[in-house]
Amino acid sequence: PIMTSVTAIRHVAFEDLGSLEDQFAARKWKVNYLEAPVADWGKFDPLEPDLLVVLGGPIGANDGSRYPFLVQELKTIEQRLAAEKPTLGICLGSQLIAKSLGAAVYPAREREIGWGPLLMTRAGLASPMRHLAAEHAFMFHWHGDTFDLPKDAVLLAGTATALHQIFTWGKSTLAIQCHPEVRGRDLEKWFVGNAAGLGSIDVRYLRADTARYAAALERQAGKCFKEWLDGLGL
Repeated sequence: PIMTSVTAIRHVAFEDLGSLEDQFAARKWKVNYLEAPVADWGKFDPLEPDLLVVLGGPIGANDGSRYPFLVQELKTIEQRLAAEKPTLGICLGSQLIAKSLGAAVYPAREREIGWGPLLMTRAGLASPMRHLAAEHAFMFHWHGDTFDLPKDAVLLAGTATALHQIFTWGKSTLAIQCHPEVRGRDLEKWFVGNAAGLGSIDVRYLRADTARYAAALERQAGKCFKEWLDGLGL
């Protein structure tokens, strides 16, 4: 049998697949990272991977004039969505999916950095995202932008700061503004890599909350991702 292939578009080294790597390893799926800032986009076929994962990063979906590779990345995502091939976007990835679907992406009322509960919609509670509900785990957040809900998208979860956190579109596209994929042991890399973006937030509080909440999120995200990936039928 031909091995199921995953391509993960990565923007900065420390924002990787996290616990999703464990899911793919358990399935024996072949995983390949595409380094977005230096990728040869002309050679990448958006329709080739069985699953495309678009990861996070500290730039914005509207920064194409300053980071021209984003223009090519958006075209890639548009082609992927037009073909309705399985696609998962996390953080910046979710914003790029929203923008590709014609929704506005813009700065949220305030930056959302740290641990906090997700608010589930009724559709969310009927989906694999129910495993991420507040009674099971707190979610990790790190974003300054938010987006309008794209046309024909189904909202699954939000927060008081950013109402649109998780949505599905079509049969097999999932966009997640927050970070269910993070592993507690990796977050120190985030705290260093994103130090300039912390502002007035004391990293010691983030570290203490990570010790408190990360294990439950890893456990629940495992259930959530397993169910979602099973549902793709790849």
